Amino acid sequence: MIEAPLWRPSASRIANSQISEFTKEVSKKFGLDLKSYSDLHRWSISNPGQFWRAIWKFCNVRGTIGSQPVLTNGDKFAEATWFSDSKLNFAENLLSINQDRVALIGLLENGDRRVLTFNELFDEVEKLAFALQQQGIVKGDRVVGLMPNIIETVVAMLATASIGAIWSSCSPDFGINGVVDRFGQITPRILFAADGYFYNGKTIDCLEKISAIKEKIKSIEKVIVIPLVDGYVNSDEDTILLEEFAGDTPVKRLNFEQLPFDHPLFVMYSSGTTGVPKCIVHGAGGTLLQHLKEHKLHTDISSSDVVFYYTTCGWMMWNWLVTGLASEASLVLYDGSPFANEGNRLLDAIDDEQITIFGTSAKFISSLDKAGLKPKQSHKLNSLKTILSTGSPLSSEGFDYVYRDFKEDVCLSSICGGTDIISCFMLGNPALPVYKGEIQCIGLGMAVDFWNKDGESFRKTDNNNGKGELVCTKPFPSAPLGFWNDPEGTKFHDAYFNQFPNIWAHGDYGELTEQGGIIIHGRSDAVLNPGGVRIGTAEIYRQVEKVDVVLDSVVIGQNWGDDSRIVLFVVLREGTVLTDTIENQIRLMIRRNTTPRHVPAKVVQVPDIPRTISGKIVEIAVRNAVHGLEIPNKDALANPEALDHFSDLEELES
Repeated sequence: MIEAPLWRPSASRIANSQISEFTKEVSKKFGLDLKSYSDLHRWSISNPGQFWRAIWKFCNVRGTIGSQPVLTNGDKFAEATWFSDSKLNFAENLLSINQDRVALIGLLENGDRRVLTFNELFDEVEKLAFALQQQGIVKGDRVVGLMPNIIETVVAMLATASIGAIWSSCSPDFGINGVVDRFGQITPRILFAADGYFYNGKTIDCLEKISAIKEKIKSIEKVIVIPLVDGYVNSDEDTILLEEFAGDTPVKRLNFEQLPFDHPLFVMYSSGTTGVPKCIVHGAGGTLLQHLKEHKLHTDISSSDVVFYYTTCGWMMWNWLVTGLASEASLVLYDGSPFANEGNRLLDAIDDEQITIFGTSAKFISSLDKAGLKPKQSHKLNSLKTILSTGSPLSSEGFDYVYRDFKEDVCLSSICGGTDIISCFMLGNPALPVYKGEIQCIGLGMAVDFWNKDGESFRKTDNNNGKGELVCTKPFPSAPLGFWNDPEGTKFHDAYFNQFPNIWAHGDYGELTEQGGIIIHGRSDAVLNPGGVRIGTAEIYRQVEKVDVVLDSVVIGQNWGDDSRIVLFVVLREGTVLTDTIENQIRLMIRRNTTPRHVPAKVVQVPDIPRTISGKIVEIAVRNAVHGLEIPNKDALANPEALDHFSDLEELES
């Protein structure tokens, strides 16, 4: 039985949406009779050439679209090539409008605010691009940023991309080894870095870290420092303030060089919690087309929107957010704790900046709920039309909270993808209803399915809605060009195509729903397997979140005898101790809403849960700590000290 939706778009919202306009255009052009979103999606994956060329045209991509087939080698996923004779410049598409309208609003936790118009942004990029060229930076060189989420980071990225160099960034809260493990692999020539940043009421100085990184990465020729917190830098010939590097440079008009569709644009990094981070290379054309599709069609972003996403520069959502400039939207950048001002800092920004699209994490939504905040009572939220959530699956309770206490008339779109594809496999749709606990739809052009271990689609089995591995059966433009320093492509192949030949296996575990939505149950490598029954970790988190006294949790499988058993670790409200009563409440909540097999054998209280810097729970690292195994690259964690709480626990010896 299908539950009633939590929200339905109005007839006018559907009619005026860009996805409706796109559907009409392709229906007319190709003589189609598309009656539903599923019809449109089916056409998009059956006719990739027509679909992606239509996206190029509909989104007004600046560049030269070639005459060759849009997709070649489409039957060989890893060797597929898109728009082989087409050219564009990524930065040009983000700087295409010449207006005094606001492009960027930069907010800091300490209250600082800075605004840049599109005209001013172009001028800043032009100056910096020329300065980089004067420094000898050319196509293919690597330029990196150890930067907060501030306006200067966007300028540095666009200046780098405008001349065909390759950009890569980490947030400044990475440890020295974490930065070196990433940047050191790609031998950058230039490092942009802020002298510090503000977080959780503290000012953190980064100058010693910057010096140590430059010493360890010998390829760095020059460090360009942005004086965010202090303003004083002991400059030398290799270290210079941004203003000195670009401020007085005579400007040569910025001419965007047209580059091949698959010219490298970004190097992103895997989490690094199970080994040295993989350096994932993304192309300019695929990134641009995929983001434009997701922004315009799936999020309905236009020039009238003010878009915000809480992110750091070490997470792909930063890259995703910045591409919003290509849709002529104004972007709000924020650097600092999302819980500043007792959780109101970001809520205040919605009203103050008239944000229309507010992006955050499932953890943030859950934390607001646990804190008892009711935004619709404390804030106006008149401008808000869409809330986006990612980072982990949004629980059913998170959906309820948004529509009960945040805003009733809002499109709540849970989205899911990853650094690997710098985009989403499944996401929102402004013309579809929202059902509790479900992602609205599979992305256009993405041939997503869920397979069992034998490589059979659950669509084709008796268990039509079974839980399985998230796969993509056909190529898509934002798939990585490959990994850095992997000339034979062996590591790349092993990462995505080893499980099912010629099929992208993403590493998520989930299912399709009766109404065409998706539920993600966690990472495949963290799936629990007691008695041979596969259980996604998110299935348990969804129930534990309902227990008011529990603030956070992580669940793992502990080797026990010839099998494994489920162990749940919980962080409780301050001053609360895990009692038999609380433990029984947790077990009962899980048993009532799942199955007896989901109930943990052990529930253990801990003071903190380890997470990556982008906020994701590291179940594998916890599992390794419990089993006394090595945990590599702790610098990839925001709070590596939290792992100490999981070693040699007496509670797990019986």
